[in-house]
Amino acid sequence: MTFRIVNPDALGRPSGWNHGMLARADGQVLFVAGQTAPDRVGLVEQWAGALERVLEVVRAAGGGPEHVGRMTVYITDRQMYLASLKPLGEVHRRFMGRHYPAMTLVEVRALADAHAIVEIEATAVLP
Repeated sequence: MTFRIVNPDALGRPSGWNHGMLARADGQVLFVAGQTAPDRVGLVEQWAGALERVLEVVRAAGGGPEHVGRMTVYITDRQMYLASLKPLGEVHRRFMGRHYPAMTLVEVRALADAHAIVEIEATAVLP
């Protein structure tokens, strides 16, 4: 399953994500619940752990990072996120390569797991 990237000129060029990812209707859609890694310390390490867990679910269903079409990331501290963009980009490339799904980042007051500072959910389309 390959996606067709949809980035309309009118919306500007995104960096580190895409505006849209178009998949064929004959794939299987996998919804991955929000994953956290509260046993790790710091935003970058928790992000890496949460992304690892997301990809573990995708792999268990028969897919890989390239099948993730969208991710929603919930964080508890926007300033910490902005200060960590470079290492977060390195984490993304380590796990996802140069595949950039459509993404949404949302700052929330708290997550269900009191020790988590990031939670990632995803939707993948598998062949």
